Amino acid sequence: MNPRARHPARCLLALALCAPSGIALAQSGDAGDRVGGKLLLTGGVTQVEGAAGGGLTPWAVIGGYGTRDQIGANAFYTRVDVDDYALDSYGVLVGFHDRVELSFSRQKFDTQAVGGALGLGNGFTFTQDTLGVKVRLFGDAVLEQDTWLPQVSVGAQYKRNDQAGVLAFVGARDDSGIDYYASATKLLLDKSLLLNGTVRLTKANQFGILGFGGDLNDDYEAQFEGSVAYLLSRNFAIGGEYRMKPDNLGIAEENDAWDVFVAWAPSKHVSLTLAYVDLGNIVIADNQRGLYASLQVGF
Repeated sequence: MNPRARHPARCLLALALCAPSGIALAQSGDAGDRVGGKLLLTGGVTQVEGAAGGGLTPWAVIGGYGTRDQIGANAFYTRVDVDDYALDSYGVLVGFHDRVELSFSRQKFDTQAVGGALGLGNGFTFTQDTLGVKVRLFGDAVLEQDTWLPQVSVGAQYKRNDQAGVLAFVGARDDSGIDYYASATKLLLDKSLLLNGTVRLTKANQFGILGFGGDLNDDYEAQFEGSVAYLLSRNFAIGGEYRMKPDNLGIAEENDAWDVFVAWAPSKHVSLTLAYVDLGNIVIADNQRGLYASLQVGF
């Protein structure tokens, strides 16, 4: 076994990214760094749809600070401002015994002036609620440093949009849908590096903001999502994410999304993430790039 894994007081212990991505790896082991039984930041942060992991993609980690005999929780707020749109997302998750995670989040997508150009009115807003569940199958991303086996979890996200009439007009087949995913997360403590890969089965257009399925395709497709994060210091990390998206609507080509981020953990209860994000084309507006900011409070 790696000697660093035998001595938690000398380990760099993981954390995760916020919205487009947040991870922070923390050097810990002191009682002052423990929250709810886990070491500092190992409960992770929250992605835009509410699951623990990166800002764009879920990870295999279970959110909150609860260990295998405890319950933990996170609350988050995320703001994304790109060239022609804005997104607000907020919600909560609860982790049970480091095995099961339940989450709820709400996304509000402001079309700003594009809504006026489409005849919907300036500032027309889509609202989507997302209910999520995640179950850890095997592995431990933090503790199992003597094997290449990652932590693996499976999950599902049920999403429902409040604009069924508009979605039908743009060609979406449904105003609700379920994404299914499997994530594998591996932390390399001796390299201060975290790697994650997720495969998602989805019909969602723009994460579900523009409904599910469309005139070009109404079948589930497998999409890959990846994250990487590197520790700069005890409280700062940098990294990036990439998320593939299906292209179901004839009204506009949908591009993949990516981000680069810096994450900061000013205390054991709070994490902040800033990122540059590229969401690609959204309906009639190309090259939607801008800033992502996310705040998470953990218990």
